[in-house]
Formats: sequence, structure tokens, C-alpha cells
Amino acid sequence: MRICKADKEDLNEILQLQYLAYQSEAALFGTKDIPPLKQTLEEVEAEYDAGVILKMISDEGANCDGEADGASASTEGARIIGSVRGREESGTVYIGKLMVHPDFRGRGLGTALLTAIEELFPGKRLELFTSTRSVDNIRLYEKNGYKIFDRKDIDDELTFVYLEKGL
Repeated sequence: MRICKADKEDLNEILQLQYLAYQSEAALFGTKDIPPLKQTLEEVEAEYDAGVILKMISDEGANCDGEADGASASTEGARIIGSVRGREESGTVYIGKLMVHPDFRGRGLGTALLTAIEELFPGKRLELFTSTRSVDNIRLYEKNGYKIFDRKDIDDELTFVYLEKGL
């Protein structure tokens, strides 16, 4: 697995991964009416322009340009199996859309993506949020040093917890 910055050409594949990866999150609410499943390619492009999107590619032999190491041939077997987004605003880095393909979960790939995005912003305060129903996500973030600092009730069914790390 390799982690590198996504290119604009990767965004459609990342969006398709997002639609797949967030099915489990939607199941927690019994509805597919959640923002990650309704996001458009244009919205992902705007996030790309405003910050950084990392991708995790599956093929060990592929480099971040999609070519095989030591060769010029493209590796057709390489695919994007994970991604995370980050943007810096007023000294805080907002991390979001951390996702891993369902077939690759439970292997530490979420932690690897989280670490990779953190390393792009050394010495910065890091912030992310998730639903209180996303117990596995909260556990992952806390295991990686994040602390809950706020809760917001969105409606009767949805509460977000906000976690931070750093300064």
C-alpha cells in the first residue's frame, strides 16, 4: 500500500470509493440520506482546490504516478482503497472523509491515512468530527491521540462529537 497526494484525475475514483465506504455509516442511521453519499464530483473538486486529498493505492509495485516501480508500464491492478482530506484554516487543520474500502478494513489502513495527513501539517492543531453512533471511528481517533472537546446536537437523531489533537 502506498499513500500519496491525489491528482484531479483521481477524484472520481475517490468519490466512488466514498459512496461505497460510507454505506456502513448510512446503515447506522437507517438511511442513505447522509452528506457523504450525496456529495457531487464538483464538491470534491472544490475540496481538492481548498486543501489536500490523500489516496492510498493497493498495489505495492505501483508508485504514486500509477506506474510500476522501475518500469514505465502502468499498473492496471492498482486501485484507490483509501483516502483522507485536510485543509488548514486559521492555524487549525480540519481532517475529514477518512475512508477505507470495506474489503481492506481492520488492517491499520485508517491509522496509516490519519498519520499521513497529520505529517503534512507538523505542529498544527488538528480537528475532526464524527457521529456519536460511529463508535469505531471514535475509538480509532482516541487511540491516535485525539480528545473529544465538543458535542453538538444536530437534531433528535444526530449528535456530532468534535475531537482535537495537538497544540
